[in-house]
Amino acid sequence: MEKTSKSLRAALARHVARPGNVLAPDCPSRAVLSHVTSRWGVLVLVVLLGGMHRFSQLRKEVGGVSEKMLAQTLVALEGDGFVLRTALPVIPPHVEYTLTPLGREVAQRLELLVDWIEDNLPRIITPQV
Repeated sequence: MEKTSKSLRAALARHVARPGNVLAPDCPSRAVLSHVTSRWGVLVLVVLLGGMHRFSQLRKEVGGVSEKMLAQTLVALEGDGFVLRTALPVIPPHVEYTLTPLGREVAQRLELLVDWIEDNLPRIITPQV
């Protein structure tokens, strides 16, 4: 097995993405966290775990979201690489939204939190002493 030179290892290390730090004010991970954990982001991601949805289907399933907010949420999640938007060449326009593999990962984690909140809602809304 051939050894890699120190200069090559150093060059490769510079090009390897570093992990984020959401506590750092200038880290882009803060924007991603904001998109994923926004009021509508969580709900859209969890709904899309069920499979492909059209815009109107998403709007029905995510009760209370306006068209504007749903559109903004989808654009942000698509920009982060969590949602795939597929526009089909038909009339009227037909657009489908699905999770990317990365989106499925984050949505599955959010689903655990959503399930926990739903299961524990009586404990949460009851005053704790």
